[in-house]
Amino acid sequence: MRVRRLPASVLPRIAGEAWVDPDRRAYLRDGVACVPVRDGCPADEDLPERSVYRGRGYHLIGDVAVVHGDAPTKEEIESIVAHRHPRGVVWVKGCTGAMRIPEAVVVYGSAGEVRHREQGCTFILDPTRVMFAQGNRVEKARIAALVRPGERIADMFAGIGYFTIPAARSGASIHAMEINPVAFDYLRRSIAANSVADRVTPMMGDCRGLLSGVYDRILMGHFEAASFLPDALAHVRPGSVIHVHSIGDATAVIRERLMEAGLSATISSRRVKKYGPHTWHMVQDVRIE
Repeated sequence: MRVRRLPASVLPRIAGEAWVDPDRRAYLRDGVACVPVRDGCPADEDLPERSVYRGRGYHLIGDVAVVHGDAPTKEEIESIVAHRHPRGVVWVKGCTGAMRIPEAVVVYGSAGEVRHREQGCTFILDPTRVMFAQGNRVEKARIAALVRPGERIADMFAGIGYFTIPAARSGASIHAMEINPVAFDYLRRSIAANSVADRVTPMMGDCRGLLSGVYDRILMGHFEAASFLPDALAHVRPGSVIHVHSIGDATAVIRERLMEAGLSATISSRRVKKYGPHTWHMVQDVRIE
């Protein structure tokens, strides 16, 4: 497979370029993307073809494999173990409540705390105790690419730092808020592990009571984000951008909240990942005018 090696953060910007082979997926490791190229286009390297894995879908978080949805069968677990040899396999049935606590069962080996590397960032967590949104990888890279040094950013649902860490590494000053004390502890440890303590102010509690001042950018990485918009809109100015996550397109609700606040904005929607049959995890970029 002929590839070009590029920083993972540029993936959203190159997706439509003529040299990119749209029939193959980029291979990511430690912040570097090996992007397949079309025949006849220059490449940096010729990698051996990888064997195709046809088993149950899973995410490898650190050295623990995580599966979602229905309970995995014995054969599916064996297939995952043979493919990547994880320390353990965890079945996450779902996440509950405002704190997004996973309902998790260890179905093979052992689990516990991991250090997960993704696009040059280190995240410390226990996937049986806190949620990790592995499917948001491209969105995290997109946010990191959009952020400019010196921006003041509010991350209203910081979790363990999914968006906080990449944005801080891009030079922004982050006000990171998290209500779950377990996730908040991992957030502080991940901040230290990535050496961005000088750019991140973590605060534990309900973000609606922690927002302060005016922000250049507000990250709302929660499916119920639209219901928190009135609080976010009290802390913006013309030019501020709010990234509102949702299940399905939330443009109509966002426009209603903007009207109630006496504000206008341009709104663009994009798909993050498939959430269910005919259902998408979406993000709306709202630029205040």
